Amino acid sequence: MDDRTIDSIFMGSLNSLPPVSSKIVRIFTSSTFTDTTMERNTLMAKCYPRIKDYCREKHGLEFQVVDMRWGVRDEATDDHMTTELCMREIKNCQRLSMGPNFIVFLGQKYGYRPIPTYIVSSELQLISEELTSMGVDRALLDLWYKKDSNAVPPISVLQPISSILINFNNKRVPKLQAEDQAVWWDTLNKMQKLLRKAAASLGASNKMSKDDVHNYFMSVTEREVINGVLNVKNTKNHCLAYVRYINNINLQNLKKASLFVDIINRSLDTESAKLLGDLRDTRLPGKIEAANMQKYTVEWIGREGLDIETHEEYLNHFISHFYKNVVKLVDRAMRKEDSSAQGQIVTEILQHLHACNNSVKIFYGREDSCERIKRYMLGDSDKPLVLFGDGGCGKTSLLAKSASLVASEWFAHARPINVIRFLGTTPDSSALTATLISICQQISYNYMLPFENIPDDLVPLTAHFKQLLTYASAAQPLTLYLDSVDQLTGTQDSNKVSWIPTRLPPHCKIIISCANEPANPTVSHEYHVLCKMIDVEENFIEVTALGEELAINVIKMWMKTACRDLNNYQWRLVANAISKCSLPIFVKLVFAEICRWRSYTRPQETHLANTVMDSIMLLFERVEKQHGRILVFHALAYITASKSGLSESELEDLISLDDKVLDDVYQYHMPPVRRIPPLLWTRIRNDLPNYLSEREADGVNVMNWYHRQFRDTAKERYFKNMNMAIYFHSMIADYYLGIWGGGVPKPFKFTEIQRHRFGLADKEGSADRKVPIQPLVFTSKDGLSKRFNLRKFGELPFHFVRSRRFKDLFEHVLFNYDWLHAKLSSCPLQAVLADFEDASTNTEDKESKRELMLVADALRLGGAILAMESDMLAPQLIGRLLPEIGGNPNIKMLLRACDHCGPKDCALIPVNHCLHTPGGPLKYSLEGHQFAVFAFCLTSDMRYMVSISTHFITFDLSTSDLTRDVNPGIEGIMQQLVLSPDNKWAAAYSNNNQTVLLNMLSSEFVVINSPFEDVDGPVSGLHLLNQSLFITCKLRWAQFDMRGNLVNTFQVPGENDNWEILTMEFFSPTDYNAIFWSGSINEMRLRLDSCRTDKYSNSQQFFSALVMNKDRSKAYGCANEENFGVSVYDFTENEDSGEILWTLAESLPRFENDDKEMLLQLRLDQHDRLLLGTAGKGFVIWDLTGSNENPSTKLTEGALYLPLPHGVRNITTRIMQSNSIMVSSKLDYAVAGVRKNLYVWCLVSGQLAKVLDAHFGRIIQLEPLTIGNWNNLVTSSIDRSVKVWNINNIFEKVHVIDRHELQIDDISLSEIDIAVTVTRSCVGVWETRSGRLLAKLADSPLGAIVTHAEITPDGRYIISSETGKFLIWNRVSEQVVYRDDQPGIQQITLMDYGYKVLTVSVPNINQRDIIAAAAGADETNRLTAVTTVRSVPEGTILFRFDFPIRMLTGMPFRQSVISADNAYIIVVTVDKSNKDCLAVYSATNGAFVSKILLKGCAIKEVFSLVPMPHKANQVAVISSEKGSVMDIKTKKHVRSIAKWGGSITRDGKCGLYAPTRGGLEMLELRKGTTVKTFIPKVAEGVFSVICIFTENDEYVAYYHSGRKTIRVFRTVDTEMIANYKLQAELTAIKSSKDGRAIVLGTVDGCMSVLAIADPKKEEMIDYLNELPSRDENWKAKLAKMKARVGFKAAIRVATISSRYSKPAKGDGDEEELLTEITEDVVPVAD
Repeated sequence: MDDRTIDSIFMGSLNSLPPVSSKIVRIFTSSTFTDTTMERNTLMAKCYPRIKDYCREKHGLEFQVVDMRWGVRDEATDDHMTTELCMREIKNCQRLSMGPNFIVFLGQKYGYRPIPTYIVSSELQLISEELTSMGVDRALLDLWYKKDSNAVPPISVLQPISSILINFNNKRVPKLQAEDQAVWWDTLNKMQKLLRKAAASLGASNKMSKDDVHNYFMSVTEREVINGVLNVKNTKNHCLAYVRYINNINLQNLKKASLFVDIINRSLDTESAKLLGDLRDTRLPGKIEAANMQKYTVEWIGREGLDIETHEEYLNHFISHFYKNVVKLVDRAMRKEDSSAQGQIVTEILQHLHACNNSVKIFYGREDSCERIKRYMLGDSDKPLVLFGDGGCGKTSLLAKSASLVASEWFAHARPINVIRFLGTTPDSSALTATLISICQQISYNYMLPFENIPDDLVPLTAHFKQLLTYASAAQPLTLYLDSVDQLTGTQDSNKVSWIPTRLPPHCKIIISCANEPANPTVSHEYHVLCKMIDVEENFIEVTALGEELAINVIKMWMKTACRDLNNYQWRLVANAISKCSLPIFVKLVFAEICRWRSYTRPQETHLANTVMDSIMLLFERVEKQHGRILVFHALAYITASKSGLSESELEDLISLDDKVLDDVYQYHMPPVRRIPPLLWTRIRNDLPNYLSEREADGVNVMNWYHRQFRDTAKERYFKNMNMAIYFHSMIADYYLGIWGGGVPKPFKFTEIQRHRFGLADKEGSADRKVPIQPLVFTSKDGLSKRFNLRKFGELPFHFVRSRRFKDLFEHVLFNYDWLHAKLSSCPLQAVLADFEDASTNTEDKESKRELMLVADALRLGGAILAMESDMLAPQLIGRLLPEIGGNPNIKMLLRACDHCGPKDCALIPVNHCLHTPGGPLKYSLEGHQFAVFAFCLTSDMRYMVSISTHFITFDLSTSDLTRDVNPGIEGIMQQLVLSPDNKWAAAYSNNNQTVLLNMLSSEFVVINSPFEDVDGPVSGLHLLNQSLFITCKLRWAQFDMRGNLVNTFQVPGENDNWEILTMEFFSPTDYNAIFWSGSINEMRLRLDSCRTDKYSNSQQFFSALVMNKDRSKAYGCANEENFGVSVYDFTENEDSGEILWTLAESLPRFENDDKEMLLQLRLDQHDRLLLGTAGKGFVIWDLTGSNENPSTKLTEGALYLPLPHGVRNITTRIMQSNSIMVSSKLDYAVAGVRKNLYVWCLVSGQLAKVLDAHFGRIIQLEPLTIGNWNNLVTSSIDRSVKVWNINNIFEKVHVIDRHELQIDDISLSEIDIAVTVTRSCVGVWETRSGRLLAKLADSPLGAIVTHAEITPDGRYIISSETGKFLIWNRVSEQVVYRDDQPGIQQITLMDYGYKVLTVSVPNINQRDIIAAAAGADETNRLTAVTTVRSVPEGTILFRFDFPIRMLTGMPFRQSVISADNAYIIVVTVDKSNKDCLAVYSATNGAFVSKILLKGCAIKEVFSLVPMPHKANQVAVISSEKGSVMDIKTKKHVRSIAKWGGSITRDGKCGLYAPTRGGLEMLELRKGTTVKTFIPKVAEGVFSVICIFTENDEYVAYYHSGRKTIRVFRTVDTEMIANYKLQAELTAIKSSKDGRAIVLGTVDGCMSVLAIADPKKEEMIDYLNELPSRDENWKAKLAKMKARVGFKAAIRVATISSRYSKPAKGDGDEEELLTEITEDVVPVAD
């Protein structure tokens, strides 16, 4: 396609359109009937399925073969239509096929030479006269040919055989049928002779042309070759020919020989041979390329001549050659295909332009409507125009006609851009998002704008679309035509038209059509919404029925174009029908019916219905009668049942699997392959012209009803019986499930007639139906490229639901890991959730409903991660749903599949429940901010939430999707966020005096610097109107327009000493309310001023808190100095003088303790009914319901005080701002956010009912989200998340995840599945297999500061440092067994399997600045470290030594290490010149051994030490650039390894290099070379990176703080087996002792254990299966175990105390008892 054509397509030009490229390879195979049966059957069985798979998997193309001979038993069909159908099918193949479209097989048989079905009557008259002049009887021709005067010019039609020989089709009486068939063949022979004789004579006398004469001699095959090859321009890319010669045909066996050569009168037909020779050996090779033609010569063997067994070699070569050549042509075509975004949009636009042209071709009349549209197009209306009317009233044609007139006439002077979309006719015009993207692409191309700017998300996309309309100009006007907007899907809103612009820029016009049927409110819904949006009556044009006169004229026009006419009686029938209904769709149906009427058709066969549905019913009835009821019924029922239509090959496959149809089709003979012959469907489709439209769905061309009326009628006719609907849905489900695909034979029963005819003993058989496999993903043979089976994703769930096969639906789709993962990888999350919603809506089973919603909600909760990383599906589902494994069989099945199949996508699998479980109060967690969420606002419809940190991020609250993320790129902390009343603008200011004004529709923003002088003070507030932005400082304000231009600045009038503006709100630039404060947080006074057009109110004084109602007519605030009671003030305006005043109206009831307890904040609920106050120790609620309203609904008469628990207080962050409270929609609960928690009070009892652990950082803001049936609230926190809570579920059981209040700083693991975590406030004891936090240990419960903790390998003792103390805990009794003062502990390391512990402390570390100042410059940062080694658990000091160290700013303490043989302790100390060096001490007695200087390795600053595991006398010194290995015996530098960061394998051979800017390599430590690259060097920005080897060195775990992911690599082959995205930042990571898992500590205080379920290790599945979390009875067992522990508590305490009252070497029995108790408390690993 050249550039000019592409430009013209993008302009929407309707002239000289190229054909649409399709997604089909459709081949017409031409051959003679009998001599190629062997080849055709072999292709059908062995070759076509392979090509079908290739096309589908490699290119996503459908493959179809049109073999009009295959499976058809009789060359002669009753109605003589085969030849015409063949020619039509060749045209179809040429129009649709990608690459090859025609393949011919020729042998030595010229083939069947039929007589013409139609002969122009004048020509037949000539022939008849010629025969008469030759003295030949022509009666036979007069009998079989009848003149049809309805044709223009009249033609003579060969009559159906059975109309004269009535038993020709009578299969029930074979004898009578055989007689009539014999008569027909004899008659045919005679007629052939008559016609040829006369034609030859006329040709000889030049009364008939050579071609016309040849018409009577030609075979069907030659006619096909002429149309398929000889008349084609480009045969190279489209045609193939196969020619086969057979040597030594045995003519003695005439019966067999006649199958392969033409026989006449028991000898060779020389005339046929001559005609064949000319075609095969001269004309065909002269036209087709040599490379596309293959010749074979084979021998005649045995009785059969040709046979599969005897000619196997020839067949194999033929099949392989055929396969290669077809594939070659397909590949060639696909290389030319433009699969870019531009190529796809060209295809999309073309489909609509062709549809437009087709509608225009048949358009006639409606001049008035066209004139009105013209006036609109050329007028100055700035609103869209709507065409509305009944279904089938002609809206589409009128819309299409308008488009064609704009281009050709109305805007002939300009270059209009026509954007035409017939919505719902292609997949990219069915869903709103795809439609808008394609429209934006088309407009962008014309105005030369990049496609990259087009957003994917609906909200910004709609804004972008509206922005693009503004590019329209007088030279390039923009016109959009959107047909059937009511057909759109995926609009998220309840209405489908809210995205349509209601105001259009100049030179832009939009015409929309939609249905409006008064009797059908559902269909008319969109029309009524449009009426409200476009409130201009003349912009609505009703498209009515045509009316009798116009309808008759239209039919006469169409008849003229079709070269048809009717007799008077028939015209009267038409007029009668049209008088009952003149809708265009009805007129079209009438026209299609009367085109079939001949002038000689009997009156009883010319019947017309009076309604659209009856007409369609008649059409169906006629087609069923003609082609067999069962076949037509089932074929059309499959199309009607499908969700988005069926492709031709899918329909053929479905019918081939349907034995009810095959039993009917094959009643009287046995098929070579049990499939439906393609010819049968082709004939049916031919009788339904244009009623089945072609469109694209899931990347495939599918057929579907072109109009809703057809679908409705088909449902009415075929699905009246519910069981039939279930049958068809079930059959389609089986097909997409693929149970009979890929060669699996499907059983069937022989019919009685077949058994009788063919003498079959068996009642049943089975046959491969040659249908394709249906995997979720098509993977190429090399495994590199993948294509997802989108057809399966779209159709299968739909049919399972509608066939009520919920068990299969759950097993194969909704609770099937592979399905969910594949669909998530290829479709948006909403598409996956829609399947769950569809199933939930259609099932009655409550248990199943609950399970469906749990999984759907789990997917929603993980939506932020899953939308980006579908591979996180298994960890997300397991982490969230593990607590629901008991009693939920489907969830159990899904989680089991996650364990088994999930590791291939992400091998890190949670060992236990570690993420929020759905079903509780948390509805969504909205992630996306990198910093604390300082403020958020809800849009006026409560649909979206705009939030701000350093970015503006908008979330859709109905789906939890992040819909917009704008980075204004300014520094500083955002202080306030405001929205304009129309929600179009947002603004925020930062603490560095910059304001950002953001257009919410287009995402454009301006940054405004402070308009004030330094003396005016910093920016203190903002207010937005739809057209103005106001910025305030101390006593001035500035007005800006929406482009960020300063309009004016103003000064607060009057005396304002000791006052500053706190907030201002504007109604217009001259009308405002201002609240002032003292400027000091310690002063409570406030002042309210109002101004209305230069009239100022009195200044009203308040204290501490103030709020106004929505219309600003009332103010509520504390006005007394004595107490914090609330007074109500009314705003009054004197109409005569214009004077304005705030006057005291009433005082609200007092709340308890209001003389002492200050009100920090006042707010009103969204209906101004409840006044909500925040006091120091609780919350106060006043119900403001008036006395004239129903008093019984009043919440409280007085003030309802809701106290917080003792010790919890509300604090004020800014005057008038504190913690917020909201009331649920049913006024039954109040919820407040204080610190990190949500506090829930029951309003009936006034009691605190629940405290919810909501965030792991302080809650900043809380807003109610109660609208419609939503009863939610939204909270934001400094933990960077926003959460939406469902109050209806507030008391539902929550599966709590154990966690600490503070972040986890370190983790220590034992060998018995017990872990210890260090947080600042305590030591946590965890059981790693179950994820339970067993204990929080702190010696001083108030204000403990814990820095280090280690657990002994046997899990019995914990050694920790806490607030300057060294502690040894008995882990079982949770008691301190040894305590000693040891300030400044920097390191705790276990020795000798935990029987000794080494601590390094720097006692004077906190006074280092004082010491440094006293000691002088050369002693800077020089401190003394004390190393102490104690025994465990006694705490006895075994030895102690100290050494000088220096502490470097920004570098942690350099830990001492123990050599691999446990003989030496190596420390980092300083030499005389205060430079880093090493000192070696004995690990048995602490004796100093040696000092090692680092001159040899040129390291100035040591980062850390690493003992070399394989050489006890070597230690590595790690610095920022390298690692250097030192020998501690010889004190020499052994070697340096560049880039090494200190991670090392157990054999000491390999290390890791992981720079902060990205990349990960494995180094060989002998030579220092990179031996493996895990992550190539990529610039990912500078982030903190943690990387470790697992304990068994099999894997490398790599954490990247920028991506918040842990990647796990196999060390053997560097393959990444996991890319795990964390919910919160990682602070600690350890490998389990067996190397099977990693243990993570995160900022939110959670400890997670992730098993490394390497897909190559099958034993890991057993490991996961045996985990307690996978056992549904685990909770019951745990409760039992706890009871046993409680029962033995006394024994335990007694045992422990008795043990410590004796010498350290206790009695062995007690040791055993202690072990027994330990094992009772915690299950010990096997």
